[in-house]
Amino acid sequence: FGFRQICSVKLHRQEKEKHLSGEEYLTRDGMQRLAVVENGSVLIGHDGLIKAVGPADIIESQFKGAKFDNVLDASGMCVIPGLVDAHTHPVWAGDRVHEFAMKLAGATYMEVHEAGGGIHFTVAHTRSATERQLLDGLQSRLERMMRAGTTLVECKSGYGLELDTELKMLRVINSARNSLSIGISATYCGAHAVPKGKTMEEATQDIVAVQLPKIKTQIASGELQVDNIDVFCEKGVFDLNSTRCILQAGKDMGLNINFHGDELHPMNSAHLGAELGALAISHLEEVTDDGIAAMAKAKTSAVLLPTTAYILRLSPPRARDMLDAGVIVALGSDFNPNAYCCSMPMVMQLACVLMKMSMPEALAASTINAAYALNRSQTHGSLEIGKQGDLVIINAPRWEHLVYQFGGHQELIRYVIIKGEIVYENDKVLNL
Repeated sequence: FGFRQICSVKLHRQEKEKHLSGEEYLTRDGMQRLAVVENGSVLIGHDGLIKAVGPADIIESQFKGAKFDNVLDASGMCVIPGLVDAHTHPVWAGDRVHEFAMKLAGATYMEVHEAGGGIHFTVAHTRSATERQLLDGLQSRLERMMRAGTTLVECKSGYGLELDTELKMLRVINSARNSLSIGISATYCGAHAVPKGKTMEEATQDIVAVQLPKIKTQIASGELQVDNIDVFCEKGVFDLNSTRCILQAGKDMGLNINFHGDELHPMNSAHLGAELGALAISHLEEVTDDGIAAMAKAKTSAVLLPTTAYILRLSPPRARDMLDAGVIVALGSDFNPNAYCCSMPMVMQLACVLMKMSMPEALAASTINAAYALNRSQTHGSLEIGKQGDLVIINAPRWEHLVYQFGGHQELIRYVIIKGEIVYENDKVLNL
């Protein structure tokens, strides 16, 4: 690939030498100093991995005489790593557009929830939907995300709240993983809410004694591939003790801990996550200073979701405080019936405007750090030799246009490439 500019998310050379196997994550200083190569090239092999990246003249000399199956001339364009969406709920039936009007009229998230809406509304529709209906919906949503530049996405279950539907959702995620090009990290989120007719204690026991053992059996047999475990740790949902019990049970099965915490109330979720060795905690609108410090020390990433704060009119997460404390900050869309956003470029702009992140910080949070939150940064999230060849090619003279042009990604993105294969080509891009 020949192109004008490449943004490769990695540290300066003197720091890079400490990470010879490739970047795992970036904290504040590294996020502000992204390496940009003018007039560069990327070579991807038949195995879908990057073989070379850097100045075009050097690579041309190094591979002189080599034959390539496909050459893209991206002169005047920019190339960035494929975007990574670290938090989504994309498997469901029954939209909640009617609830948007309730929220605009002043109803809070928990008021909608207590009125029979919210998660329980979606649970009822998802339980009654067929596997085929759920898969069709999921594929359509993931394809929209891919057209917006997402090449790796986390997908949660959590609209079943009982064994059969949770398994149905995980099978649907598995089917999408096997049928689509986009990379998927699957998360079991059976503790997304307390089912109607059960107490929190009963729900916790069902998850630990019934659901997780069955999922473990199906993982062992190869029927399912599940990567992470999630719990909604919140007042009126799962308290700290129940959350600890469920997360520990998942960790004992080999699942990565990646959960909702400190969203609507300060629950000490950040402390709990750090104590359990959580890979990531999402939301964190109400995290304490001590919680931030604990996450930084434990290298537990903060997956911040500016769409949620925007839609629910909440105070946004304190991204600057987290960055200044050394927390690994990632971004996600929180795509779900309550926050319908498929676009990581729009998430990046919201992060800049609402959470005071810089554009380089937002890009790093949507690539290498989001990959770290999914335990994939050894293979995804930056343009480095040996990593997967996932790229987004932007028809603009500077990569920042992808953030700057709010909602403009549909005209800006020229190609999306996964494992060296063009998965989306847009011939309707407009010149600036």
